[in-house]
Amino acid sequence: MTEPNYWLMKSEPDAYSIDTLKKDGVTLWDGIRNYQARNFMRRMSLGDKVFFYHSNCKPPGIVGFMEVIDLNIIDPTQFQKESKYYDPKSSQEEPRWDCVKVKYLFKANKFLSLTELKILFNEEELLLVKKGNRLSIIPIKKEIAKLILEKIK
Repeated sequence: MTEPNYWLMKSEPDAYSIDTLKKDGVTLWDGIRNYQARNFMRRMSLGDKVFFYHSNCKPPGIVGFMEVIDLNIIDPTQFQKESKYYDPKSSQEEPRWDCVKVKYLFKANKFLSLTELKILFNEEELLLVKKGNRLSIIPIKKEIAKLILEKIK
């Protein structure tokens, strides 16, 4: 069996938090409306591991860990006119957006803030710390992921 890939996925805690995922157990990671982030999501495989990152809060940081359990799901929010993720250019015949399903693995025993991540890693090691990076889904190199995992367990 091959080793999983690692990712970081951001969510604002008031939109969807690690505590909500813990309660739900599984969720669709929908509402991605950036092509680069979507394309990263399309590279995911079953069993890939994901760091859950709370963004747009004080302080932002890694709060938990999850696993990809389903792939290539058409994002239903693109068709829902009442959704903030509605995309009038998307159609049932040619959907533009998809999502994955993730399951909760654990909440971080130690919160790892963006400030701490910037101290630990440079932008070549971890795209998240690059100034101006606003992507909601980011690949994480395996060796970096293992170091982060040690910090949050």
